[in-house]
Amino acid sequence: MSAPRKPSPVTAGVDLGGTKIQTVVLRKGKVAGSTRVLTPQTGVPAEVVEAIVGTIRASLDVAGSSVSELAGVGIGTPGEIDTEAGAVLLAANVPGFSERVELGSLVSQGLEGTTVTVGNDVSVGVLGEHKRGAGRPFRNLLGVWVGTGVGGGLILDGELHDGRGAGGEVGHMIVEPGGLRCPCGRRGCLEAYAGRAAMEARARRLVRRGYKTKLFDIMEKRGRTRLSSGVYARALKRGDKMATKLIDDAVWALGIGLASAQNLLDLEAIIIGGGLGDRLGQPFVDRIAEKMRPHLFVEHEPPVVLSTELGDLSGAVGAAVLAGG
Repeated sequence: MSAPRKPSPVTAGVDLGGTKIQTVVLRKGKVAGSTRVLTPQTGVPAEVVEAIVGTIRASLDVAGSSVSELAGVGIGTPGEIDTEAGAVLLAANVPGFSERVELGSLVSQGLEGTTVTVGNDVSVGVLGEHKRGAGRPFRNLLGVWVGTGVGGGLILDGELHDGRGAGGEVGHMIVEPGGLRCPCGRRGCLEAYAGRAAMEARARRLVRRGYKTKLFDIMEKRGRTRLSSGVYARALKRGDKMATKLIDDAVWALGIGLASAQNLLDLEAIIIGGGLGDRLGQPFVDRIAEKMRPHLFVEHEPPVVLSTELGDLSGAVGAAVLAGG
């Protein structure tokens, strides 16, 4: 009689955001389980940690696995991170993370001492696309996540490149000197035109000046408090002039910024994701590629410009890859 087969080890990945926590479990590089919950808004870090541990356990259940089979956990988080300690120093978008939170060790304690690795959310999302998604054929690529802000991550010679910690911050490339003010306080950054937070601030200013839009009506009807990517998608379908103008300006700025990045790095591919990137899809990506073209130094050999393959699972899958999945 043959011995019972030992269960395959699994790896968990967590994409921590200000509004949601997305977790996956990978087995042999494939998603075997997935769970999403809302991020607790109480401002108590322990409740966020409890929610993370809960999503990991729930995803393990879906995968037919258990904590004892968990080889490691990766967490992608916004904010400033001490990667060696696995701590988040400041993540203003995550309730309760305005001061240092020992995220890695706290999650580890909730999972029977499992090793936990913590990384930047956009960087691990790009890593996920590189290893398990649209970036698999390429050794040199830029991932650009267009959401509340504009984040980026670089893969150079097949490896994630963080520089001294801020590598890939494409959102703060200058596309118009002296232009619109960015949430970072500077003027003319790419994020000032293509980040949803800056776009919403601009929309509110225009409304105060008497311009008409359906954006805020759609937002309220959808029960949102912010202009989400879905709100923009619905407004565009209705032919809303302000939404069209804001997205046109975002495409223009992304075209300039990404062409400049391409001229510097001579990449094989650029992958565009994030809330707006994933929601508006390939037509949005194709428009950006078209706007890049006049600014490319090597016009005859442009990079491949792609949508994400993993969509909103990119961050969680990348976090699992970070942990060895």
